[in-house]
Amino acid sequence: MAEQMQPGAPQWDLSDLYKGHDDPAIKEDLAAAQQRSQEFEKKYRGQVNKADGPAPAEFAAAVAEFAAIAENLGKVGSYAGLLHAADSSKHEHGALLQYVQVQGVEARQHLMFFELEWMDLPDDVADRLIEASELAPYRHWLKQQRKFRSHKLSEPEERLVDMLANTGSRAWQRLFDDTTAAMEFKVRRGNKTETVNESQALSLLYEPDRAVRKNAAAAITKTLQAHSRHMTHMFNTLVYDHEIEDRLRKFEDPMAHRNLDNEIDGATVEALLSACEKNFGIVQRYYKLKGKLLGLGRLKDYDRYAPVIGDMPGVDWDRCRQTVLDSFGAFSGQLADIAKEFFDKNWIDAVVRPGKSGGAFSAGTVPSVHPYILLNFTGKLRDVLTMAHEMGHGVHQYLSRKVGYLEMHPPLTVAETASVFGEMVTFERLLGEQMDDRVKLALLCSKIEDIFATVFRQVVLTRFEQKLHNARRSEGELAADRIGDLWMEANKTMHGKAVHLTDDYRWWWSYIGHFVHVPFYCYAYAFGELLVLALYNRYHQQGQAFVPGYIELLSRGGSVSPAELLAPLGVDISEPNFWQNGLDQVNEYVTQAEQLAAGVKGSTTGGSSE
Repeated sequence: MAEQMQPGAPQWDLSDLYKGHDDPAIKEDLAAAQQRSQEFEKKYRGQVNKADGPAPAEFAAAVAEFAAIAENLGKVGSYAGLLHAADSSKHEHGALLQYVQVQGVEARQHLMFFELEWMDLPDDVADRLIEASELAPYRHWLKQQRKFRSHKLSEPEERLVDMLANTGSRAWQRLFDDTTAAMEFKVRRGNKTETVNESQALSLLYEPDRAVRKNAAAAITKTLQAHSRHMTHMFNTLVYDHEIEDRLRKFEDPMAHRNLDNEIDGATVEALLSACEKNFGIVQRYYKLKGKLLGLGRLKDYDRYAPVIGDMPGVDWDRCRQTVLDSFGAFSGQLADIAKEFFDKNWIDAVVRPGKSGGAFSAGTVPSVHPYILLNFTGKLRDVLTMAHEMGHGVHQYLSRKVGYLEMHPPLTVAETASVFGEMVTFERLLGEQMDDRVKLALLCSKIEDIFATVFRQVVLTRFEQKLHNARRSEGELAADRIGDLWMEANKTMHGKAVHLTDDYRWWWSYIGHFVHVPFYCYAYAFGELLVLALYNRYHQQGQAFVPGYIELLSRGGSVSPAELLAPLGVDISEPNFWQNGLDQVNEYVTQAEQLAAGVKGSTTGGSSE
């Protein structure tokens, strides 16, 4: 499979972390972390959970040392993970990842007592320490740790769980990554058959030629089917692993652990999911419009992302870069300056190549370094919005470093705020630059589809996960066909009669990495998108007066709860109609598309013959 080069698209420089997989500093840092963790245990074991607790200054020093060791391990772990994501085909990258994971577990064996002793302190003693001025930099982290009191195991059990994860869940996650990165998809285009990777195959679903989309979908299905035995076993094993841990930690619902991590209660999550499901009619209404625009009537699953015009302009890397910088700059010069560092200092890897992870992400790494962004740039206009999305994450992670390693990462519920906001400011700029109403309609439709993917599809993915975990617990190991049934059942509720989901689509659950790496992550996307629609309305109302409070929100990372983060901006997610307000904005976008489509004639070629 040939490397797909886009002129100017960069490959990242990871040397701010380490010089290479064989950099001696890696082993030196791991050895130092091992020594520091052992010394930490000797000094502080038994000094936290004691009568009246430790003195605030002493405890603050202990937390600071704990954070420093954790950051040391996080730096090495970040490097190994990024190296492996950039090219998992190299044995040395996989070997380093495993080595770092093993060393990390060994170091954590000497640190685990600390969090457990903190959880075991009586509430009155713990509250006194939390409110002490010396502990102010760690206050929220300390509070959040204690929320897991009733779900912790004994120290020997916790140590065993962490050790076995290297040959359990972490090993299965790495196998999933290696398998999907190595997948090849043979797509027929005209008289030629191209061999592409996952990202390239999925990008072909955005082609104007329906035959190309159909062939790409068939190629994706064929490859997923070829790997279905292994993928089914991976999913069953990881879902069962999740069940065992829930049982050990006394979580009654498969989503309960994630909700606690996200600092959100189950009732609020259910309100979000239910509100979106009640508005599935918006999705079906739009897809009926799109069917007419494409001249197809009822869409098939591989038509959902077809451009509504066949000659959608492409974009080179330089224009992508400048559009993102201009968009961020129009909102905030400070954010644009930070974004410029990513481009100028090679903190971005955008080249499509064999062995590289599909999709896109931004990795926050550690406060002493900076984030890195991975994406697969294919020269499509929508890649600009993907770049803006990940740059939003990157800027958020860059700003939040100041609160320190333990509190820099916000819960998933607000982790998507900056990314979706970055997309919004960039989308509006792209839309405003277009002089052709046909292109405007195509961009608006593309944005609507992105919102659907971020809101409604993520709700579907969450409902599928619920069905998958519940079925595994009640039925035992699930066959691929049974998982496919659950997948189709969840998807049909969203698409209704507006989209025909082909039998091939029943295999498409098996490439989605969130199910493997972060169970029940997906609803955070819907949360973030609808939250940003509310924030973006406030920005339009307040103008530049909105910006300082927004930057402060990003800068606080995970140092306070989501409710405390959002309150200064006038957002209350407990309001009964909060989610519907965002959904009404989505409905308004569809109305705008209908109105724009009425004035655009002869605009579509996406329904070309098969």
